[in-house]
Amino acid sequence: MCGIIGYTGKEAAKDILINGLKQLEYRGYDSAGIAVLDEKTGIVMKKRVGKVAELEQAASGESTQATCGIGHTRWATHGGVTETNAHPHRQGSVTICHNGIIENYKELTAEYGLKNILNSETDTEVVAALLDKFYEGNPYKTIKKVIDLLAGSFALCIMFDDQPGQIFAIRNVSPMVAASFEGGSIIASDLTAVINFSKKYFVVPEYHILTLSQSGIDVQDLKGRKVEPEILEVNWDITSAQKGGYPHYMLKEINEQPEALERTIAPRIQDGLPFLEDDGIDDEVLKNLKSIVVVACGTAMHAGMVGKSLIESKLRIPVTVEIASEFRYKDPIIDSDTLVIVVSQSGETIDTLEALRLARKKGCKVLSIVNVKGSTIARESDYVLYTHAGPEIAVASTKAYTVQISAMYILAARIGYVKEILSADEVRDFMTRLSGVGEIMQETINSSNDIRRIANHIKTAPDVFYIGRGIDYTISLEASLKLKEISYIHAEAYAAGELKHGTIALISEQVPVIAIATEESVYAKVISNVREVKSRGAYVILICQEGKTESEEVCDKQIFIPKTDSEFGVFATAVILQLIAYYTSDAKGLDVDKPRNLAKSVTVE
Repeated sequence: MCGIIGYTGKEAAKDILINGLKQLEYRGYDSAGIAVLDEKTGIVMKKRVGKVAELEQAASGESTQATCGIGHTRWATHGGVTETNAHPHRQGSVTICHNGIIENYKELTAEYGLKNILNSETDTEVVAALLDKFYEGNPYKTIKKVIDLLAGSFALCIMFDDQPGQIFAIRNVSPMVAASFEGGSIIASDLTAVINFSKKYFVVPEYHILTLSQSGIDVQDLKGRKVEPEILEVNWDITSAQKGGYPHYMLKEINEQPEALERTIAPRIQDGLPFLEDDGIDDEVLKNLKSIVVVACGTAMHAGMVGKSLIESKLRIPVTVEIASEFRYKDPIIDSDTLVIVVSQSGETIDTLEALRLARKKGCKVLSIVNVKGSTIARESDYVLYTHAGPEIAVASTKAYTVQISAMYILAARIGYVKEILSADEVRDFMTRLSGVGEIMQETINSSNDIRRIANHIKTAPDVFYIGRGIDYTISLEASLKLKEISYIHAEAYAAGELKHGTIALISEQVPVIAIATEESVYAKVISNVREVKSRGAYVILICQEGKTESEEVCDKQIFIPKTDSEFGVFATAVILQLIAYYTSDAKGLDVDKPRNLAKSVTVE
């Protein structure tokens, strides 16, 4: 949520900041602003509600050559969507941008008598006012004093009027990365805004004060000791974060899934067996586990549900999938025999991170499945299995979801092998079939033309229902989320066998029902449920494996996935369901990549 960019160096800052904000648009926002510190005229600030393009137009008349500035895209939390509430915020001689939530801002406002000087409704301006109130010429002393007062999460970029050419930064939970290069120093909430300048970067350590200047970046802990951060290197090119000729990032990322799966699976096979030694995952932990708890949010949780289905059916190990925001506020039944698997694309999801910390306090080993190197969740986990999806820009997750499933499958195979639940030959056969899912997905992508016509039919529907059994039900949950988040159509997923227990009352004439029936063992049962909704007037779209041709009495449209074992059909089915959501949103003329009210990474509660 929100985006921060800060630059100081040799070049004019205004254009660098605005271009950086464009790279951060996918994170979700409703207003944007920049502030540059001009040595001649002081702070020059521009803020606009709406898109970065509107900010760019508003700033086009500014002739400032200032080489130091900060920028922000805001996703409203405290206060409405207005220019006054947009960042940056300024109080006295202090200008700041902030990601996160200051939980005690009302108490601080009252305690320090700030109410009459605040212009906005935001928690952020309270921080700016405190910094200005305590500032006596020493940025480090002031920042440390204010930070001690704050409760909540924050990533702060700060400029003091009497410190030209310098940006100060500090964070707790909310992510930031930084890099220095020949042209100066840059800091941002996301690598996509940094990679144009340097492939070498570092994750800003929590509760450390950064000083960015033209000559480099100084990092100190709160005791004033200099710290050398761990330098990481980006393993993807900036073109990976561009559309590459596709009309939308989401369509590009759907098409990138076969390659992403190959990058995630292939390096983890040795002698035909799942190989996790390079990931540093200890076989003893897998061998000794008695139960598994998967903790995640949204799409990542749905990937965990697919993993649960596979692990329980093949290995007979109990798996619980928990919503991270619920897990962290209850007393979960976990112990040292429980392996907790946390799943997060960004590695910064706040609820998942706090759930991880709770699990570790309770003595559990934590294995994280994340896509971003050096992310907070990765650093705080005992073990990390990195997916290699590359940057995912569209808010609606696609390739991150399928590589997360593949990671769960690799783990399942390794657990089965080290526990001797599966023989070496059985595991090799499983990994061979897993290695082939990219080809199955590519075949599905190549034959997906009919999906456009289906999207045109359902784009005007007020409701869409998904039904399925077993693993098909778990993927229908993800499908309904995809459709509602980018097309704004009310969509729900139901276990097909539950229709008679109330939900069939929702079926009316021509309401679209998308039935997923790729599992051979329950195919006939699902078709029976399909007949029930069809007889009540539903417009039925049936997704099944090749060779399962049904009459018009059963369905109105049929979409086939290549014939494969049921447990691997999920990958091809995911492509079809993602494309249904994509083409429906596109047919409605909506912003596919940046749906309203949503952010790519949820870093505040």
